[in-house]
Amino acid sequence: MTSQSRRYRTLTQVVEKGRRYEIDEAAELARKTATAGFDETVEITLQLGVDAKRSDQVVRGAVSLPHGTGKEVRVIAFAVGEAAEEARNAGAVEAGGDELVEKVAAGWLDFDVAIAHPEMMSKVGRLGRTLGPRGLMPSPRSGTVTDNVGRAVKDYIAGRVEYRADATGCVHAPVGRASFPADQLADNIRAFIEHVAAQRPTGAKGVFLRKGCISATMGPGIELALGQVRQGPGN
Repeated sequence: MTSQSRRYRTLTQVVEKGRRYEIDEAAELARKTATAGFDETVEITLQLGVDAKRSDQVVRGAVSLPHGTGKEVRVIAFAVGEAAEEARNAGAVEAGGDELVEKVAAGWLDFDVAIAHPEMMSKVGRLGRTLGPRGLMPSPRSGTVTDNVGRAVKDYIAGRVEYRADATGCVHAPVGRASFPADQLADNIRAFIEHVAAQRPTGAKGVFLRKGCISATMGPGIELALGQVRQGPGN
């Protein structure tokens, strides 16, 4: 524990306190501060200027990162017939109708993303108490309820990430691995920020993207300079 604390203190000295780093420099720094004995995930946190208690200011969605997340994603698909076959061909670990619903209802949760064809939602709906708290419930807004099941499976395996603002108005998401080349990591960070910026609710007032920070799993936070990001009308 003492060794880890000393290591962390050393890493925090690499990051200049109070400075907001340009995205390219921040990506380089995130890689430099990832010194654990495994390939650390680089995560981003954005603080948004929204009132999370208001239904008209909920911010959620999904975005395909240009270079993926570096994580193996296990996807299942609630679909039958041709749609189920397309899902399997796209790489889904499981695809099916009633039998898959029953399997999940019985407690099987060995997957990261669930996709559903609209025709299956009347049956998938009963899994709300199981999938909802884990963030796995298919939703049209996030793109996990779709007629094009095969395409959705491919997108998530390739690096599509979902996000939703929490009670404090912050969104969190993985944007790559410390082993990524710095330019690819910067591309992913920029793509995520620009996507979230475009989701500004009409009811949000003032600055929408208030703060941004990235960090490797075991590394210190690195604040981002967001001044050049287009934040939509009103800024």
